Amino acid sequence: MAAKQSAGILLFRLIEGEVEVLLVHPGGPFWAMKDLGAWSVPKGEYEDGEAALACAIRELEEELGSLPAISEDDLVDLGEVRQKSGKRVRVWAAESDFDPSTLNSNTFTMQWPPHSGRRREFPEVDRAEWFTPRKAKRKLIAAQAAFVDRLLEQLRDRGHGPGRGSEESGGGE
Repeated sequence: MAAKQSAGILLFRLIEGEVEVLLVHPGGPFWAMKDLGAWSVPKGEYEDGEAALACAIRELEEELGSLPAISEDDLVDLGEVRQKSGKRVRVWAAESDFDPSTLNSNTFTMQWPPHSGRRREFPEVDRAEWFTPRKAKRKLIAAQAAFVDRLLEQLRDRGHGPGRGSEESGGGE
């Protein structure tokens, strides 16, 4: 069986020369009390035959509730990582200033509580928040922290080096 594949878009913004990245927290009862190591880049699974970038854009809109104004021409390819589960995650970055208070994620239905026979609906993403790179790397699923480092490297190469508050060293999980 082939490993599952996901694709997503890491939104970033520059505030007075400081980099911030937007992460999402998974909804539902299993994630309710988890924080460090639980957050993610907005992303979702795709099947062979679906273009990874098309999936990434679709998932960004589904998880945030609206598609931020981004241009495909301005996307920065951050490559792929393999998570502990074996899932392969491909990510691009885009500059945007999404307002987390407008989050309106799609939902999923599951039996809850377990074995109760009752089905409940939960948001796929229960919150979104902007983080400095250092804090983001602590919040992210471990393998996804590499995307923050890759973004910072790309920004430095383009002359947008992070300031002292967004140092990427230290604090990573």
